[in-house]
Amino acid sequence: MLEVGPQLLALAAAALVCGALALLALVNLYCFLTLGVYRGKERMEGKTVIVTGANSGIGRITATELARKGAKVIMACRTLETANKARDEIIKETNNQSVIVQKLDLGSFESIREFAAEIIKTEPRLDVLVHNAGMANTFGRKTSPDGIEITMATNHYGPFLLTHLLIDLLKKSKPSRIVVVASELYKFASVDFNNMNPTRKLPAYLYYVSKYANILFTNELARRLEGTGVTANCLHPGMIDSGIWRNVPFPLNLPMKLICKTCFKTPQQGAQTTLYLACSEEVEGISGKYFMDCKEHSLSRGASDMDSAKKCWEASESLVKLQPTDPKI
Repeated sequence: MLEVGPQLLALAAAALVCGALALLALVNLYCFLTLGVYRGKERMEGKTVIVTGANSGIGRITATELARKGAKVIMACRTLETANKARDEIIKETNNQSVIVQKLDLGSFESIREFAAEIIKTEPRLDVLVHNAGMANTFGRKTSPDGIEITMATNHYGPFLLTHLLIDLLKKSKPSRIVVVASELYKFASVDFNNMNPTRKLPAYLYYVSKYANILFTNELARRLEGTGVTANCLHPGMIDSGIWRNVPFPLNLPMKLICKTCFKTPQQGAQTTLYLACSEEVEGISGKYFMDCKEHSLSRGASDMDSAKKCWEASESLVKLQPTDPKI
C-alpha cells in the first residue's frame, strides 16, 4: 500500500486552499464587473415613500438614499428600538427631517391592518411602496399568529395584503410605483398551488418559494393595474451580505460568513436596483418586469406564466382573508 507523506498532504491541502481562494476571487470579480449602479439625479421632494424592513441591510440604505433625495420616508419596521435608532442616524446623515417610523409586522395580519389604517388616516399621498422586508427561517418550523408558515407570511402574504389595503392611496397619487424585492433564488423552487400554506415543508426551502411567489404576485398585480397609473415591478438585488443570513445555524454559518464577506454585495450595492425602480425616469410607465443590476432581466418560463400568477393570486386572496370592505385590485 502506497504511503502518503506529510509533505505531500501539506502540498495537497495548500493546493485546495489556493484553488478555493482563486475561485472566490473569480466570483468576486464577476460580481464587481456585473454590478449595476443607479446614477440618476432625480429628486423626490413632495413624494412619500414606504420602505418595509428599513432598519437594516438594503432597506436601511434604500431609506437613506430616498431621504437624501428629499422624499418623505416612512420606515415600516417590526422592531421599533432599532428602527428609531436608524431613523435618527438617517436624519442626521441626510438632514431630512421627514423620516418617520411606523410599527409593522408583516407576519401578522392584524399588524398590517393597523399600519395601513394609520397610513390612510395620516398620509394624503403615497408615491412609492417598497416591499423590502424579508426573513429566511432555516430549520425550526414556525407559524404566524394567523396560522401561516412564518416565512411565507412575512415574505409573500404580508406584502400581498398590505398592497391591497394601500392600493387606493397609490391610485390617488398616480403616477405611483410598487417595488417588490424578490430573488434569483426563485429558480431553486416551485409554488405548490395545492398547498399554499406549507407548514410542514423545510423552512429554508420556503424562502425560495416565497421569492417565486413574489414574482408571480408582481406579474398579476401589474396586469390588474394596467391603466391605473400605478406600476409594479420586481427585482433581484444580488446576493447580499446582510441580516437575512443571521438565522443560519452553527456550524453552517461559518462558511456563510466567509462567502458573504468575499463574494456577496454590500447593502449599498444591493440597494441600487431598488432605488432605480423607485426613482428613475427611465422606468416611468414600465410595469410587470423583472430587473437585475438596474436592467430588465428575463424570467424562467414558469415564473412568466400568467396562469400560474393568477392561481397564486387567487390562493393568496383566500389565505389573507380579504374583507368585502377592503379595496379591490
